[in-house]
Amino acid sequence: MSRTELGSFGSRRFARPVLRAGLVLALALPGGAAQGAETWFAQRVTSGDVPLRVEFLWASGSRFRAETVLLGRPIVTLVNGERYYVIDALAGRGIAIRRSPAAQAADASGRRPFGDDRERLLAEGAERVRSERLAGRLCDVYRVTDARGRRELWVTKDALALPVRLETFDRGTTSKARLDYVDWTRELAIPDAFFEPDPRVALESIDYDDYLKRVSQGPVGPAPVLYAPLLHGR
Repeated sequence: MSRTELGSFGSRRFARPVLRAGLVLALALPGGAAQGAETWFAQRVTSGDVPLRVEFLWASGSRFRAETVLLGRPIVTLVNGERYYVIDALAGRGIAIRRSPAAQAADASGRRPFGDDRERLLAEGAERVRSERLAGRLCDVYRVTDARGRRELWVTKDALALPVRLETFDRGTTSKARLDYVDWTRELAIPDAFFEPDPRVALESIDYDDYLKRVSQGPVGPAPVLYAPLLHGR
């Protein structure tokens, strides 16, 4: 197995036991990742004037898995082919939403399904404002200020251009938040089965148009869609 550690950006004290358990599971399952698929793992923490949120993210090609704790409930998000899954791991139930045609077509681009913060900020009109070191890494800093507020992003100044930190200020609520990527790892041997739902989970299947109608009237499934571009398209 080849594994490349890309470094820790800040403190690792957040949920480190969960991270270790997740990696052991990913590497112990039988089978292997799709031939030639690029694999990634990242841990990120959001703090500030928002509830603390810790996320663990894996990708193999276009396949995606995230584990997030919301109000004490472990929520598993899976994206695999035509389906976007939201699963409450404690309750053992979830929903399987058919992804939009635009989201499925985007898989062909070969882009990593997370960590595209710079591309999204540039699309909003961000400009590079300076370079500086953050957590021992030389980074380019991008900023956009508009009617919504201000977003400032640190990205490693190398060919990978990995996001390190995103700070936001919401003009309407005057709230501030900070998202830190505290770990990046690539070239993990992640089996395809890691991106499939546990067969014991009770899943409700929903077509995309049906989901849009239902969510306009109230919550659908055990938790909200946390990675909307992977369901609706970028």
